[in-house]
Amino acid sequence: MNALAHLWAGGMTVAAPGLRLLLHRRARRGKELPARLAERRGIPGRARPPGLLIWLHAASVGEALSLLDVLACLATRAPDGHVLLSTGTVTSAALLAERLPAIGLADRVIHQFAPLDVPRWVARFLDHWRPDAAGLVESELWPNLIAACRRRGIPLALVNARLSPRSHAAWRRVPGLARAMLAALGPVLAQSAADADRLRTLGARDVRVLGNLKFAAAPLPVAEAELSHWRAVLAGRPVWLAASTHPGEEEAAFQVHRALAPRFPGLLSIIVPRHPERGAAIARLAGGIPVARRAEGAAPPAEGVWIGDTLGELGLFYRLAQAAFIGRSLFPPGGGQNPLEAARLGCAAAAGPFMDNFQEAATVLRRAGGLRLVDDVDALTKWVGDMLGDPVRRDDMAMAGRAACAAATDLPDRVAEMLLSLAGSATGRAA
Repeated sequence: MNALAHLWAGGMTVAAPGLRLLLHRRARRGKELPARLAERRGIPGRARPPGLLIWLHAASVGEALSLLDVLACLATRAPDGHVLLSTGTVTSAALLAERLPAIGLADRVIHQFAPLDVPRWVARFLDHWRPDAAGLVESELWPNLIAACRRRGIPLALVNARLSPRSHAAWRRVPGLARAMLAALGPVLAQSAADADRLRTLGARDVRVLGNLKFAAAPLPVAEAELSHWRAVLAGRPVWLAASTHPGEEEAAFQVHRALAPRFPGLLSIIVPRHPERGAAIARLAGGIPVARRAEGAAPPAEGVWIGDTLGELGLFYRLAQAAFIGRSLFPPGGGQNPLEAARLGCAAAAGPFMDNFQEAATVLRRAGGLRLVDDVDALTKWVGDMLGDPVRRDDMAMAGRAACAAATDLPDRVAEMLLSLAGSATGRAA
């Protein structure tokens, strides 16, 4: 459940002037792009292209990246159409600016920052873009936006839908709003049966369990020259990765390194923080362990910690590591990060006990043998040691994780087909 939606669920709203002030404060902190703040008020950054336009809205990086194969399928199925892809974070915009050209979709996909859920701002956005159909991704449930689409007759789906128990409980405090909002949706494509049940109890009607798009996503990209170089540099060394870490987990990674370094000469521990701007602060936690920062262009130490405080290189680090810990999961409230990125690249993976936001993915991988859940730093230390010391066991985990990801390969095309069907029905009604 997004932060602003929590305000509605709590019976509160924020006036537009207050939100303008909030946007400018976020821009000063680097959380918004000053040159594109107008987009957050529904003011378009470019003209609408002629013809078919499908609109997809994803909250941030993970949700946007899970759509890349859907975008490619839409481009193939509707060669004269375009996709409007909106997100809400600076990081997602930067990654899309890099990824869309790399997969040949820069001319077919338009990125805009999503307007905040203020009726006048949403109306301005929809009046300009006039999408033929729209898909909100995962749990992006915005009451004013959904109501505005319904008034305009824009068919609206919830794609890759998920609703955690915590968000379900919040929406149950405002059952009338939740029912009206979900009843306005067309197809709701749930990630799991549990998500489907929670959405039905709140009022969603056409709920289908298709599975999780993140299982079908393409592997994280990598610059092949960089990969070849660093594989040669690190050949023969024990390497493990703490990926997408949050505060507290970097200290845990240093503890793991300190405990295992005597056992594994030349040990390299890689820490990739979820927010790269924290790289300097993380380096100060080393406590005497040699540290190098990727953002400064430094090579990894002969033994120590390499901080991957750069953007868009997680695919490189997963490919270099023999085992990986998935961050935002070791300490409450947690929530987890996407464990499928490691599994898809054949990297044995572990996560902490707080994986609520990726519960279905974690369960599938764990049952397949591709993910280990660890309760604390001691358990993480033991697991990393086991993986570095037992290549056969490590390879078995990696193969199990990769196989679990292979089951959803047709899902992006099925989602694309549904969205184009929605757009076709809208065009038919308009005619």
